[in-house]
Amino acid sequence: MKIITYNVNGLRAAVGKGFAEWLERENPDVVCLQETKLQPDQYPELMFEALGYHSYLHCAEKKGYSGVAILTKRMPDHVEYGMGIDVYDREGRFIRADFGDLSVVSVYHPSGTSGDERQAFKMVWLEAYQDYVIKLRESRPNLALCGDYNICHEPIDIHDPVRNAKNSGFLPEEREWMTRFLSAGFIDTFRLLHPQKQEYTWWSYRFNSRAKNKGWRIDYCMTTESVRPMLKAAAILNEAVHSDHCPMLLEIEHE
Repeated sequence: MKIITYNVNGLRAAVGKGFAEWLERENPDVVCLQETKLQPDQYPELMFEALGYHSYLHCAEKKGYSGVAILTKRMPDHVEYGMGIDVYDREGRFIRADFGDLSVVSVYHPSGTSGDERQAFKMVWLEAYQDYVIKLRESRPNLALCGDYNICHEPIDIHDPVRNAKNSGFLPEEREWMTRFLSAGFIDTFRLLHPQKQEYTWWSYRFNSRAKNKGWRIDYCMTTESVRPMLKAAAILNEAVHSDHCPMLLEIEHE
């Protein structure tokens, strides 16, 4: 199974930059999207249907904001919209599709860059998210938790760890949460398979950051430990330029 996660930073804008044509060439089985920034009536369903995808959206109540989706060539057994926590579900941050004994999640963690209030919201979310997926793991042990985590874990994951040490996304408390999360039985698949590789998934639109490769690795395909034997490949697809993020690919052995 070929899974791609991609924060498209506005799906309609990404489509205008050739996203659908790129998707047809890449041909993943499952696509996890974040920051779709649209309502269901604005979604170009027929375009993706023509490429063979069933579409499942969890949109934010606020228009032009947040939103996650799963596109899949294989019909899921079940789709779960949200985490059953109203304050988060109103922002469209979590959707899950079950395929036999495997569950694929598209998740969009909050950003704290707009100020203290949202940073506090993010820190509370991180604990709630961890509690939720640990509980979910009891009934759905094989999880692929794909999406924008808005956190760089280690200095290798960010172009300038020293000057970003006080910036949201690389704060000590965020990095400590990520360490605890991984220690609770989850795998950063890219880092597992590429221990020394310094690649990024997001670049600021400012300062010509992408051309200079001054980036952050904040998009992940995390899995539960039970998925480890199924892992085949993990890669960052940084040639895709439909967003300020680029996609990440995960390949797993799964029927």
